[in-house]
Amino acid sequence: MKRLLSISFALILGLTSYAQTTYKTHTNLSYYEVKDQTAYMKERCKLDLYVPESINGFPTVVWFHGGGLTGGSKELPEALQNKGMAVIGVNYRLSPKVKVKDCIADAAAAVAWAFKHIAEYGGDPNLIFVSGHSAGGYLASMVGMDKSWLAKYEIDANDIAGLIPFSGHTITHFTARQEMGMPGHQPLIDELAPLYFVRADAPPLLLITGDRELEMLGRYEENAYMMRMMRVAGHQDTRLMEMDGYGHGMTYPAFPLLVNEVSRIKKLIYPESK
Repeated sequence: MKRLLSISFALILGLTSYAQTTYKTHTNLSYYEVKDQTAYMKERCKLDLYVPESINGFPTVVWFHGGGLTGGSKELPEALQNKGMAVIGVNYRLSPKVKVKDCIADAAAAVAWAFKHIAEYGGDPNLIFVSGHSAGGYLASMVGMDKSWLAKYEIDANDIAGLIPFSGHTITHFTARQEMGMPGHQPLIDELAPLYFVRADAPPLLLITGDRELEMLGRYEENAYMMRMMRVAGHQDTRLMEMDGYGHGMTYPAFPLLVNEVSRIKKLIYPESK
């Protein structure tokens, strides 16, 4: 009983401290620093930054919206706000105006922006997490698994604190397969598939999907295979969580898992932190 009371008090104290923290939102920041941007890049390649003002060394979640790589807009999920961390909501260019590789390039540029600039706002570059839902989960996995995208910015993808894709493709995205003239039900694993890059030294990977019977065709099974092959490759921190009773739009029950994962990894990196 005393232990339960202590845990409850600690949780209340933590929530109170977050409640007293003020936050500020910076909108429509450009994450490309090159001058020769197209008009479409200037329109879409923006991010919103939600940041604590009275905390130093906070974690940051880079969040990519869903929409099949053909739609959607940047968002700062309410469930991630007031949690003592920064949230970066990213817009990226969309198919068919660009190719899927351009979507991934934008995602990498946004993550690179976080690494280069979050300290200016008080954040810890060692605590940058990359996440997103559906197409956004796919982008998160591609940037974290294929090291070449961040290497262009002289950033090691292994420095990402954690990858937390929600219901993301682990095979080649169906929009990329559509570009090749392939039907959506025909699977492919090539250089546009996170599965292609399974490796032992990748960042911690938490895969979250909806119920296998309610998810988009094969999405749970893709992630289950990703988990298995990561473990076969020797990765020591890959886990898969299935949201029973929820379909592809499974973000609501998954957000607390993301917050818990950020806390878990922060304690691994900084064991003395609260």
